[in-house]
Amino acid sequence: MGEPGSMDELTQPESASTAITPIASTRDEGEMRAMRFAMRISLAVGVLMLIGKMAAYFMTGSAAILSDAAESVIHVVAVAFAAFSLRLSTRPAAPKFLYGYERITFFSAGFEGAMIVLAAIFILYAAIEKWIKGLQLENLGAGALVVLAAGMLNAGLGWYLIRTGRRSHSLILEANGKHVLTDSWTSFGVVAGLGLVMLTGWKPFDPLLAIAVAINILWAGGHLVWRSAVGLLDHSDPKVGSEIRSKLDAICGQLGLQYHGVRYRTTGYRQIIEVHLLFPYAMAVGEAHRLATLLEERLPLELSVPAEVFTHLESAEDHAAAHAKEHYTGKPE
Repeated sequence: MGEPGSMDELTQPESASTAITPIASTRDEGEMRAMRFAMRISLAVGVLMLIGKMAAYFMTGSAAILSDAAESVIHVVAVAFAAFSLRLSTRPAAPKFLYGYERITFFSAGFEGAMIVLAAIFILYAAIEKWIKGLQLENLGAGALVVLAAGMLNAGLGWYLIRTGRRSHSLILEANGKHVLTDSWTSFGVVAGLGLVMLTGWKPFDPLLAIAVAINILWAGGHLVWRSAVGLLDHSDPKVGSEIRSKLDAICGQLGLQYHGVRYRTTGYRQIIEVHLLFPYAMAVGEAHRLATLLEERLPLELSVPAEVFTHLESAEDHAAAHAKEHYTGKPE
């Protein structure tokens, strides 16, 4: 930011060379189409992968391939729920949901994580049971090729979903993409295990690999559940907080304002920011409101994430005395 200017200068449009590209606090139609298309692709590929992996399992009897197929079952269920959540999250606010439906994204990520954990438990049980009962393996080469093809397709899909999710600030798509990438690494691990069985002839490599796969996806599912929990509990991202404070310092410096009581929470798409502004006791309410409105309009334009800002006006001279109880006056670290 440059040196503070006059109020007229601060309200004038910026030149083309210094203009800030705004990040909308609501999604545009093009963005929503891209997200819906990505989710449809994910669901279609998930069903295709499930059919292919189940066919490979019946061909080989491999516990490792069964573990991969089980994760694909969970993927299809989770994507179906994520597709519903994505559609709901883009609906506008309603009288009974005044902040909109965006926080369904955290629930969706938690649901997908829980499904992954259930898949891991099933894989552990199935692998140990097959090992105890005796391993019967056949057609490993053909089965490995099917799983390898599925892994390569999933790797491309996962990259695409994560990229689309981050570009559109969609936790639902990003979580789904990470799940798909986990599925691809699972497939590559299964192929490696089957290769070891074919090279060495030692069949226990198959259930051992299935158990390793289960532990890996258990970690991935637990991470998604944790991310969902901290989102629902309004965990404050230090990086976002640092950016908010930096921009507030610059804008308030230009407008000649003091501030405190900064709170922010994410809906999974946008930040909702609350800030208390301090004004001279003698300043007219209209002028104070004008300056507060300038801040509310400018701050979202300068942040790297979509945001909506709410201000609370206080008198600098007696704001503490005006409150019956002491209130939060902190700033992001």
